[in-house]
Amino acid sequence: MSVTVVGIGAEGWPGLGEPARRALEKADVVLGAPRQLALLPALSAEQVTWPTPLVPALPGLLAEHADRELAVLASGDPTFYGIGSSVLAHDPTASVIPAPSSAALACARLGWAAQDVEVLSTVGRPLAAVRAALAPRRRLLVLVPDGEAPAALAAALTAWGYGAATLTVLASLGAPGESRVDGRADAWAHPAGDPLAVVAVACPSAPQDALLGRAPGLPDDAYAHDGQLTKAEVRALTVAALRPVPGALLWDVGGGAGSVGIEWMRHHPACRAVSVEVREDRAARISANAGTLGVPGLRVVVGRAPEALATLDPPDAVFVGGGASAPGMLDAVWAALRPGGRLVVNTVTVEGEAALVAFRSAHGGALRRIGVERVAPVGRFGGWRALAGVTQLIHRKDA
Repeated sequence: MSVTVVGIGAEGWPGLGEPARRALEKADVVLGAPRQLALLPALSAEQVTWPTPLVPALPGLLAEHADRELAVLASGDPTFYGIGSSVLAHDPTASVIPAPSSAALACARLGWAAQDVEVLSTVGRPLAAVRAALAPRRRLLVLVPDGEAPAALAAALTAWGYGAATLTVLASLGAPGESRVDGRADAWAHPAGDPLAVVAVACPSAPQDALLGRAPGLPDDAYAHDGQLTKAEVRALTVAALRPVPGALLWDVGGGAGSVGIEWMRHHPACRAVSVEVREDRAARISANAGTLGVPGLRVVVGRAPEALATLDPPDAVFVGGGASAPGMLDAVWAALRPGGRLVVNTVTVEGEAALVAFRSAHGGALRRIGVERVAPVGRFGGWRALAGVTQLIHRKDA
């Protein structure tokens, strides 16, 4: 069997190049969505419509047609949020013939420099993920699942303080019926339209948003919490010590309000985190905070560490914000940490400090004390009030 993934635009057959046309003409079977199959002329190939849900059924479909020439239709660029990536995961020998992506076409219509635009997908993903990408004067392209999504996005932008953002809905890009609708987020009144659309968002220069940027150290009041919160100043130092990089997985052990895991994930869309919290009420609060702050993909595990860590994927970094002195805690996270990974542990108790000193004696690492003072009312005046001092261990596991 040979598998060729063919990208097709909304204009259909006229927009295909010769390699794509030849792949479809010689195929025994063509897999695609009904909308895509309807764009083809009469071909000798058997046409098979994608089942729902598609991804779980894909291995079976590939196996079913293993002895035949197979062409798989995909929208635009098959490896850009498309089925092409899933096909290649199952069959790395598959060929891909791309067409222009919806993002490329949208940038061309808008006159935007593609390298300066962030592209997000809300197809099968929470709308809240857009939140972390917002910034003054930022340009975004948002792939949407249906015709009602632009109105939902406009309402969300308004709630997040970006009501002055300009939205442009570009539908059926490349097709004869291509359309464009413009408006402000806080005044969006357009009815639901073409589901095959991309929404361009031009953020205002001065949004009503106090949570700007991806740097760690968001204000404490950005989080719902019951007092179990790594304070902003300490949090900024902690996330910096963890050194988040795209694609890396963090264990946030003793999640509290989830702030360290959340700000790790806000660093880059590809950062991943698991927050482990023993109390169910706090775990629910962590999930709510993650959605509010634009990282709804944060995974929350309810359980007591270190026992709850046994089934988790190996981490690239670990933060222990509570329970450093619990028997076996530091040994368990150190054993699980990938080579080259970083361990950061914060404690405010003498027992926790003793555990850090013992760990450092056995494995090495750096210790530091973090003291923070904030101005607080003293009668009619203001005076300095110290927060609880934090002892912090930082260590990188040998590669």
